[in-house]
Amino acid sequence: MSGSVSGLDTSNYSVIAQLSADSAAIRQKLDTLTEQSASGLVSQTYAGLGASASVSLDLNPEISQMSTWQSNINAVQGNMSVTQTAVSEISSIASNFASQLNTINSTDPTAVDTLASSAQQALVEVANLLDSTDGSTYVFAGEDSANPPVPNADGILSSGFYTEINSAVAALGTNGAAATEASVIATGSSNAAGTSPFSAALSQSAATLQASLPSVQVGSNQFVTTGLLASANTYVASTGSNTTGSYMRDVLTGLATIASLSSSQVSDSGFEALVTNTESMLQGAVTTMNQDAGVLGNQQTALTDQATSLSDTASALATQVGAVQDVNMSSTATELSLVQTQLQASYQVIANMDGLSLVSYL
Repeated sequence: MSGSVSGLDTSNYSVIAQLSADSAAIRQKLDTLTEQSASGLVSQTYAGLGASASVSLDLNPEISQMSTWQSNINAVQGNMSVTQTAVSEISSIASNFASQLNTINSTDPTAVDTLASSAQQALVEVANLLDSTDGSTYVFAGEDSANPPVPNADGILSSGFYTEINSAVAALGTNGAAATEASVIATGSSNAAGTSPFSAALSQSAATLQASLPSVQVGSNQFVTTGLLASANTYVASTGSNTTGSYMRDVLTGLATIASLSSSQVSDSGFEALVTNTESMLQGAVTTMNQDAGVLGNQQTALTDQATSLSDTASALATQVGAVQDVNMSSTATELSLVQTQLQASYQVIANMDGLSLVSYL
């Protein structure tokens, strides 16, 4: 008896087969851990999540939808902030001229000309404020946000709107305050081409414009109006007899009226009444404008709260999804190192099988 065993006989086959199977299983586990370590995910497919796949399938679409709603809110917040800034400036201008109207009288006719000149500049300024943009979006243009609400803001003093009001005011001494005021309001209310200073999209009835106010989706079947219009009110109606029905039109009309006054008119019988009516128009415009802006401000606050709520909910859902989709990178790295060691050991055992002998075994 030689005391040695041949390298591999048929009795070793089952051992080799088992070692190979174990090695393949370890290799498969190593591949899985390597992929998990690289991606941070339990599996690249829903099938790899097993019974937990339903959590991912149900919640991921909800998270995506919430992300879209948050993006919508973020996009309009900038528009609303620009709108509020412009409204604040327009309101200040209108208030200032309403106050100055109290200072003009027959004892200082030159003050009328000074105020008229200032009103001309203010009219151009307000027209440009109505063309305010957030990026490429005209914030007072409603759904026609790619185009300026007042197409020729710098040239408004040569527009049909201004020249018609100027002509009406020039005839104050002949027509009287009531007829002049009616003519001025008719021009300020007009949507006729060549008269209206606004774009064709905004030279429509208030009812038509109200039906197409811009809005944004912030939740499931939840939409919020997000802007103000250059030629129509959004939330609060203008009231009283000295109004065009739109506070922005009232501001433009009031400024155009003041800009058309002349020191030569201070002795006209209707001068004081026209001035009083114009002051009333501007004061009413400021009041309604501030109310409309206040509602818009409440909308901004509500949208901020909505965004916070969406973020909190999305984070909670993401935590649930992460619990089934994401791996613990620390424990995965540790297990990966251990499996690599196991695989090397299994290969070494198989490699050494061919060198086994009875003596080495004993």
